[in-house]
Amino acid sequence: MHRNLYAFIAGGLFGAGLLVSGMVDTTKVQGWLDVFGAWDPTLAFVMGGAIIPMAIAWRVAARRAKSVLGTPMPQPAPPRIDRNLVLGSLLFGAGWGLAGLCPGPSLAALSFGGLGGVVFLIAMAAGMMMAPGLRARLDRLVPA
Repeated sequence: MHRNLYAFIAGGLFGAGLLVSGMVDTTKVQGWLDVFGAWDPTLAFVMGGAIIPMAIAWRVAARRAKSVLGTPMPQPAPPRIDRNLVLGSLLFGAGWGLAGLCPGPSLAALSFGGLGGVVFLIAMAAGMMMAPGLRARLDRLVPA
């Protein structure tokens, strides 16, 4: 029960952070990505505000055997750059640049994003459902 409460609080804080930082405003995100046009550098501060505390949290977590809630700390995955990471990053970046939304902000934008937000969420869900089949087909065509 406590774990769900803490997850709810963390999700609420994350959503509030997305809203306050402007990450749910598609024009702000697209302005950040438009480095040769009307570039808006403010999201660099949002990224710094996320990366710095997370780097500290990772350092602290690496020294712990159990989480704050008492569950065992998972071992970090070995760093690996492979085809799936590269293709996933390219697709994520293309979607983010074209629509100005990514999964977290798209959920937050459902309350005010209108039909465009709903269409994005449906397209994102469809892509997530199609990904395993496409990945298997790619693996058969071009072995890793």
